[in-house]
Amino acid sequence: MKWKFMATAAVVTVAAGGLLVGCGSKSSSSSASNAGNTTGNMAKTQVLNWSENGQDITTLDPSLATDVISGTMISNSQEGLYRLGSNSKVTPGIATSTKVSKDKKTYTFTLRKNAKWSNGDKVTAKDFVYGWQRTVNPKTASQYAYLYSGIKNADKITKGKAKPSTLGIKADGNYKLTVTLEKPMQYFKLLMGFVVFFPQNQNAVQKYGKQYGTSASKMVYDGPFKMTGWKGTNSTWSLVRNTNYWDKKHVYLTKINDQVVKSTTTAFNLFQSGKLDAAVLSGQQVKNEKNNSKLVIRKSSRLNYLEFNQKKVKALANTKIRQAMSLTLNRKQLVNDVLGDGSVTPKGFVTTGLATDPTTGKDFATENTVKASVTQDTTKAKKLWKQGLKEIGKKSMTITLTHDDTDQMKALAEYVQGQLEKELPGLKVNSVTVPYKTRIAREIAGNFQLVISAWQADFADPISDLGIMTSTNDYNFGKWTNSTYDAAISEANKTTSTKARWAALAKAEKTMGTDQGVAPLSQNVIAQMVNPKLKGLVYNTAGINYNFKSAYMAK
Repeated sequence: MKWKFMATAAVVTVAAGGLLVGCGSKSSSSSASNAGNTTGNMAKTQVLNWSENGQDITTLDPSLATDVISGTMISNSQEGLYRLGSNSKVTPGIATSTKVSKDKKTYTFTLRKNAKWSNGDKVTAKDFVYGWQRTVNPKTASQYAYLYSGIKNADKITKGKAKPSTLGIKADGNYKLTVTLEKPMQYFKLLMGFVVFFPQNQNAVQKYGKQYGTSASKMVYDGPFKMTGWKGTNSTWSLVRNTNYWDKKHVYLTKINDQVVKSTTTAFNLFQSGKLDAAVLSGQQVKNEKNNSKLVIRKSSRLNYLEFNQKKVKALANTKIRQAMSLTLNRKQLVNDVLGDGSVTPKGFVTTGLATDPTTGKDFATENTVKASVTQDTTKAKKLWKQGLKEIGKKSMTITLTHDDTDQMKALAEYVQGQLEKELPGLKVNSVTVPYKTRIAREIAGNFQLVISAWQADFADPISDLGIMTSTNDYNFGKWTNSTYDAAISEANKTTSTKARWAALAKAEKTMGTDQGVAPLSQNVIAQMVNPKLKGLVYNTAGINYNFKSAYMAK
């Protein structure tokens, strides 16, 4: 997800064993405190004061959301067939049971009869059919429609070669839903917990029209909470317990007050004064609080990376220019001295710890790293730079680097700018700081030259990362194009052989690293001060990070 940080931003989801970790522990891999036996341990007032690190909501429309914050709010106020609980366990959502055919290409879901929307309408199979067809319809322009690939006719529909009504989803009455795949998909159930596969209330979509999802009041909810207070541009809002939710007896928080805090210093001060129950830290703050029991270090599948706009700046289409820029960067220095928040050096585009190759038992990222793509070599950088400039007929370059106005992104940008100008003769880099939402808008519009972007895996499989960098994917903002890469991803999506699939994914990862499609910068962690009274919070390393359904405040 540009929750994906563009999400902060990657989507919900996650999943392989060991990827869900939670609050209340100093370790990044410890589980959250469970919400069992809460009755006698709950505080009288069940209000949580939460904060977002510099990122605003962009939309509540499940078809259009692309960032972590929007995804988190949607996944806690709306619900699909499944939810993801602790230890990556698929837990019941709107579906009460699932039947899978022997060839694993047909899924039949039985839906609960007591699920309702916040407007009183029943949640039915038709809501899933409508929501899915709306998402894959090219007129909706969903950037996440590509995740439907593998569902019958999805690719044809998104390419405008078939009608949305031909999608492999069918409602048999109100409470039976059948999904037909073109091939078995190992991660299909995980996708069902992701917001882009949530049902949508047709009455609400048609009632609000273009305003659907643009504010809390222009939306209906079928999840544990309802959104209030978000008017479309403001940076404060609340999640309140949804009294129409089918499992409301297991939703303990009555209200979650949320606010965007761009400065980690401000967030820390608010936490210290008791005005926040959670605050993200950065750099020196993490070092200062390393012995504080309230500090939680959470592993993450988020990658920060430098993206080159090869369509807007022709010089960046030169492989040697991109390689030279990447080779100026010392990732170890970057994560240890510049960020200092526990972030780790990346191995490639796929993050370490996301997935294990089932054919070798090894970590995918470690196994397929292209060391030259994430290693500093200033001598080689200068040589390639000189050759690249000659090939494009230039002696110097001036380029703009766009980045968020959060503390972390500003630190990354300052380091990248300094290294590029220091090591590459004749290069001038102008830094442009913009709000998070503005950066996303500029990326979507292709209005940038260099940008510090970020991506968080939507589920624990390399395709969640690698799939966004094909030449036709909407998230490939820099328009990097490589036919070998595209062919490898196509093979991974088509084959039914596990061995062939992972070999194709490995080829794609190595191709991108060799051609320096992007320049990986850092693999993130979330360093967060947390009120120890917060219990039952579920944290996912990939996809939507936080599941508040069973969270509560202890005495």
